[in-house]
Amino acid sequence: MYKNLRERPAVVLAAAAVTQFVLALDMSVVNVALPAVRAALGFAPLDLSWVVHVYALTFGGFLLLGGRACDLYGRRRLIVLGLAVFGLCSLAGGLAQAPWQLIAARAGQGLGAAAAAPAALSLLTTTFGEGPRRVRALGVWSAVNAAGGALGVLAGGLLTEYAGWRWVMLINLPVVAAALALVYAGVPAGERPARRERLDAPGAVLATGGVGLLVFGVVRTDVLGWDTAATYGTLAAAAVLLTAFVLVESRAGAPLLRLGMLRSRWVAGANALVFLAAAGQFTAFYFVSLYMQQVLGMGAAATGAAFLPVSVGLVAGTAVATRVTASRGPRASLIPGALLATAGLAWFAFISPDGGFVTDVLGPSAVTSVGLGLVLAPVIAVGTTGVARGEAGMASGLLNSSRQLGGCIGLATLATISAHRTGTATDAASLNEGYALGLSLTASLFLLAAVMAVCVLPRGRTADTATPSPASASASAENRLEGTPS
Repeated sequence: MYKNLRERPAVVLAAAAVTQFVLALDMSVVNVALPAVRAALGFAPLDLSWVVHVYALTFGGFLLLGGRACDLYGRRRLIVLGLAVFGLCSLAGGLAQAPWQLIAARAGQGLGAAAAAPAALSLLTTTFGEGPRRVRALGVWSAVNAAGGALGVLAGGLLTEYAGWRWVMLINLPVVAAALALVYAGVPAGERPARRERLDAPGAVLATGGVGLLVFGVVRTDVLGWDTAATYGTLAAAAVLLTAFVLVESRAGAPLLRLGMLRSRWVAGANALVFLAAAGQFTAFYFVSLYMQQVLGMGAAATGAAFLPVSVGLVAGTAVATRVTASRGPRASLIPGALLATAGLAWFAFISPDGGFVTDVLGPSAVTSVGLGLVLAPVIAVGTTGVARGEAGMASGLLNSSRQLGGCIGLATLATISAHRTGTATDAASLNEGYALGLSLTASLFLLAAVMAVCVLPRGRTADTATPSPASASASAENRLEGTPS
């Protein structure tokens, strides 16, 4: 159903990688700057968290819609639109003069990211056919994604301390410009289905509302707590909307999310693993950053610089995972990686108020980051195994949604447990005890991921999508006829 396109695979890979880098960077670059933002714009204490929360809310809420829109309206259109919105809102945020302006800009960034992220990932899965080349391409994408998150902490600390908080927003502009230049250079402009299906509007409304309420209910527990009527009501409303979404999708002719896709053990297992890995990764970065600043007394720039070895470990783990996955299958990397991350985080659980950087931060960071790299690289390849070209955006939106939800829910839950252990105490010993508990629970997430990889994922290297829809079958046949690059 798609015209025969001549992509430039190397440029497509670069475009997707740079796009994902700036989106991952933005997830963490703002966090270190929050105290400076509060002082400069006069945020009320309870409102400051919305600088982070509103991005998570719009990004997570619109991912499924953005993923399906890629399939229906073209991946290049969605990635260009998403990057343009993201870049303009980054500029607006950097120029903000009032709290509401910065919050509105962050909401716009989330919308742009929800269009660009699944478009970037689906570009790779449609350009590189299943096999070693796709594994290598997704390995590069995963390494850049993971490194972007870690480097965001470094960039945030350095920019806040030496250039001013506004640059944590403005730094996105040259990266967005580079990504757009690569998209125009390597992604064909004429990509569109010969038969345009209508967007599943009821599904889009229910999915966006349900996921949005779920994220909203979870992220507001830092202020409202879990055991409140407001939290219960929000989460119950989210459950109702998501249940209605499942019912609507089971009857829709052209659904936003084809439920039959989840019958594949590859797809279902990968999304569960992404959820757990994101919960572990986001939470670990959060607790380690707080430990360095609140317990060891390190400054923002020093804390950011301390995450540089994490980026190196992630890239190294990803490089190994790419080779192992291509030759022996994803389980051979996922299981050891999850166990290695478990070991590193268990080491982190022994942090001490009198600890040293080498023994309490650098050592466990090296072990954890390599394990993360071994997990994050193959899991994306697993989640797109057997997915037809016409549903690449759908699968990409689902994977990104699982990652976003895992990060939000995992961080909110474990941060609450950690805060409960700490109580109202503010001394270093009490804070250390709370962070250590949080890190030990984070280790259990990766242990669960290892068990799930053993029990759920098939032992082979490839699989067919379960119960493909007629449109999917046509897309798969067309891929074979056109010789999609592999």
